[in-house]
Amino acid sequence: MAVFSYIAKSRSGERMTGTVDAPDKRAALVQVERLGYVPVTLKEGATAAPPARDAKQPSKSRKPASKSGKSAFTMSGRRAEKLNMREVLFFTRELSDLLASGMTLGNALNTLAQRETGKAQDIIVPQLRDEIIQGASLSDALAKRPETFSTLYVSMVRAGEASGDLAGVLERLCRHYQRVQEAREKVLMALSYPLIVIVVGIVTIIFVMVFVVPRFSQIFAELGSTLPLPTQILIQISGFLVQYWWALVLLIGVGVIGGRSYLRTEEGRRRWHQAQLKLPVISGIVNANAFSQFAHTLGALLNNGVPVLQALSIVENTVGNSVIAQEIKNARGRVTDGTTISAPLAAGKVFPPLLTDMLSVGEETGDMAGSLTHIANRYEYELDRSVKLLTTIIEPILILAIAVLVGFVAISMLLAVFDLTSGLSV
Repeated sequence: MAVFSYIAKSRSGERMTGTVDAPDKRAALVQVERLGYVPVTLKEGATAAPPARDAKQPSKSRKPASKSGKSAFTMSGRRAEKLNMREVLFFTRELSDLLASGMTLGNALNTLAQRETGKAQDIIVPQLRDEIIQGASLSDALAKRPETFSTLYVSMVRAGEASGDLAGVLERLCRHYQRVQEAREKVLMALSYPLIVIVVGIVTIIFVMVFVVPRFSQIFAELGSTLPLPTQILIQISGFLVQYWWALVLLIGVGVIGGRSYLRTEEGRRRWHQAQLKLPVISGIVNANAFSQFAHTLGALLNNGVPVLQALSIVENTVGNSVIAQEIKNARGRVTDGTTISAPLAAGKVFPPLLTDMLSVGEETGDMAGSLTHIANRYEYELDRSVKLLTTIIEPILILAIAVLVGFVAISMLLAVFDLTSGLSV
């Protein structure tokens, strides 16, 4: 038998130290857990506590343990208590794997708390561990951090705690967040190339108008000839940019700030989302993404035992479009028996008939989960098709627009040069 010294935490959050006799480290961990503590460190040899004490009489320290003395602030003094979607996905995946391997929730969180990431996880995970040790449920601890863990996340975790399948629920959450992340990446990848074309084209035109055209205009002025109309227009535009560029920058800045402020208002957000649903090609992407997320989220909540009305309330806050969210809210008000939702959704004319018909079939057969899965797959396919259509259409349009602008500049300059050379030859 070997002697192992330990540092642990009690349910009240106090720091506990002591020693246990065990044949190996795993058995020592089991003994510490049986004492009702969550192990923080475990080393072979009686170095963490005085030799006179044993496992039944651990020494106490009134000072709560902290992870490497780290406070709730980063090195720069700025509070960092928010995880982005990728970090939430990584945390959920690791916690799910640890629980699936048989580790208790407290020990799993303690294991994650020992890892130094240099991010907000170094603060949030130890806080979650301490609250769990003090008797709080994981869902209650997560609910205190709405900026990181959404209502969907908390509700599914709460359902997993009630069903005793927390590891399985976390695994389903991982799949859900992966789908959401993949959908966002598809849209961003589709827009990246057109954005590069726009930026390069604008920079090129600005360079020509500010640095090239003024030099030619000086030469034309010295020669004193009458310039073609396109060349005159080009020189006027160039002169305006050179002389009043600050006014243009100021106007663009005011427009951007004003537009963003308006979009933060309820009316502005609603009008913008309405426009998204009517724009050619763009509406296909927005609708497909919203309906796919609606089906995935609702299916995940219903599969974990969340009541229909509560599930619709959560989906309303996660669908991403205020117009569709308002229709879900209206449908939630129309639901009378708590189970049939296809008819209330169809009444608003926002959800397509295909979606509500497939949902109605699932209600009639009692296989809502299967119907929602088919709906999600259907609109994921529509999302892929709409993204490909957008890239197919927008790339040649942008290239043509940039070519027209550059061509106008080139032709305007060439017309003036041809006129001058023809006048000199005469």
